Amino acid sequence: MICITIQGKTRDEIFEILDRPEVEMAEIRLDRCPLSDEEIEEVFSLTDVPLIATCRIGSFSAAEAERRLSVAITTGAAFADLEVEAPPAMGKRLHRLTRESGTTFIRSWHDFDGTPSIEALRDMAGRCRRFGGEIVKIVTTARSEEDVRTLRALYDEDSEGRLVAFCMGARGRESRLQCLSWGAPYTYASLTQGEEAADGQIPFTEMADALYGDAPCPSMEVIRMPASKSFAQRAIVAAALAEGVSTLGGYQPCADSEAAVAAARSLGAEVHRKGDVLTIRGIGPLDHPLALDTLDVGESGLLTRLMIPILARLNGAPVTVNGRGTLPGRPLSGANDIMAAFGVVLTNLGQTSRKDVYVPLRIDGTLLPGRADISGKGGSQLISGLLMALPLAEKNSALFVHEPRSIPYMFITLDVLRKFGIRIANEMEGDEEFLETRDWGLCTAINFKIRGGQRYEAASFDIEGDWSGAAPFLVAGAVFGGVRLSGLDTSSLQADLTMMDILVEAGACVSQDEDGTINVRKAPLRAFGVDLNNAPDLFPAVAMLAAFCPGENRIAGVGRLVNKESDRAAALVDILSRMGVDVWIEGDELFIVGHSLSWRLLNGALLKGGSYSSRHDHRLVMALSVAALGADGPVEIDDTACVAKSFPSFPELWRRFTGL
Repeated sequence: MICITIQGKTRDEIFEILDRPEVEMAEIRLDRCPLSDEEIEEVFSLTDVPLIATCRIGSFSAAEAERRLSVAITTGAAFADLEVEAPPAMGKRLHRLTRESGTTFIRSWHDFDGTPSIEALRDMAGRCRRFGGEIVKIVTTARSEEDVRTLRALYDEDSEGRLVAFCMGARGRESRLQCLSWGAPYTYASLTQGEEAADGQIPFTEMADALYGDAPCPSMEVIRMPASKSFAQRAIVAAALAEGVSTLGGYQPCADSEAAVAAARSLGAEVHRKGDVLTIRGIGPLDHPLALDTLDVGESGLLTRLMIPILARLNGAPVTVNGRGTLPGRPLSGANDIMAAFGVVLTNLGQTSRKDVYVPLRIDGTLLPGRADISGKGGSQLISGLLMALPLAEKNSALFVHEPRSIPYMFITLDVLRKFGIRIANEMEGDEEFLETRDWGLCTAINFKIRGGQRYEAASFDIEGDWSGAAPFLVAGAVFGGVRLSGLDTSSLQADLTMMDILVEAGACVSQDEDGTINVRKAPLRAFGVDLNNAPDLFPAVAMLAAFCPGENRIAGVGRLVNKESDRAAALVDILSRMGVDVWIEGDELFIVGHSLSWRLLNGALLKGGSYSSRHDHRLVMALSVAALGADGPVEIDDTACVAKSFPSFPELWRRFTGL
């Protein structure tokens, strides 16, 4: 990344610069810009551009420099730069303030006379780290090529993009760009020729041309995300079971949601669509069992698992569940044991020799109310089906789910059920840390108490936008420039909302406008670790993010990927390996060694283009589309039509976003 140094500018002039679409990062020299405290607050609070606050001691007293930096830090500075020679007490106070404010602390040292020995440079870098530097900035003056080589050796001890080191002077000029190829997370450029902050600084346009060339830059046009199919499918089925007419706004068809519409009609519901509104007249409380012979669930694993308990409760005879695409090859792990606990037998009709249950299957028996202790290791979907079906039983039931996975999706189900008048009590269990944090990842069990004899009531509401579908756009924005998305709810129960937390941990610049628009801009990225057991659909997009985050990235939850539309973990290892990324699996974790986009551009190490298989998996199509933005040639995908399963408008929106 290129950080423009802004000096000698007024508040209005600074905003004119920051409003330029090509500006990706800027340093505000508070010691050289005539800004009042109020203007400093405005500059650092009213822009999405990641800003470095710098105020060198000399032009001001240490106390005045600290005050100006403090104003910037508390009002939104992404970074704060303090020279290591500053008074220790000042450094401690600002270090504490940056931690409280979420600002990255830079400790810097400049040698305007020359370049000392590598031993002296290492000692100074160590001092910067000891004094709180999350990023260490070392700048010396080059009197010879040997000085540049000496400074270059500092990067041998930094593999995670936490060092910014280059040389000043005519002999050090090229090092300002070269440092990005050595591993620096960003470098500095002057705004224009003649506005250099130090000898040898390169103008922004010259540096940008040398770094990016004609690389694609994503559009900052606001893109609306489609409806969440997780919400849509649950809501469609619930509306089909309700008495009266329900209206579901914000609906955007995809293959899985349309399969739910077809299933609702098979149950006997009337479904009509006008624009983005579904009107559903439900079947209400039945005075006699249904008499379905078969039900087609398309290619939807969620719909399959929702409908098995519902059909077992409502149908008066054995019923066959059929599916297509990749669904017949994906086992419904644990379904036999779970349904047997409620008096229901599932029988394979196709893969009769297999231990696990597969579609097509036959459902025999009536879902009986009762108490059961079941494992949640196989995921949340069948449990969600039980939560939808058991309230229709005549007596109360209880589900004790141990080792729960995809917990947020269970609570999406409860949220939808509440809208349709169904109430289910729940109690989460965990250790002391869970009780303090309420972190779903620390939950060890959930106890659901389900009152029988309930009725679904008609409801009207809008289906919220899909965070799963937003993930590839958010990742592309964080790595390649920026993105603006609408239609998303930041208070959502969707597990994939955690994508925002991942981006923040990775160092991206994330914000939200008053109208709800989500903004993500690239910033110096860093390695991260995340557990995606509760959000497995994010794996492909997050893996592509990791490929551009310097250092060793860790993503837990590999075991949740085996029975998706493809074995996603194996697919990602194959794809990333072929693209030249160091990637491997250890136990339940995927490890990816990433490098910044700048490093890849300058070292000729962009992801390798070529022909790749999506394994007929919609999530892999989207992930490969992200990878194509950082590839050295076209990325050809054998099957892109499968993206219609969840996001049929993705190709069109992606073209608008990328211009490709």
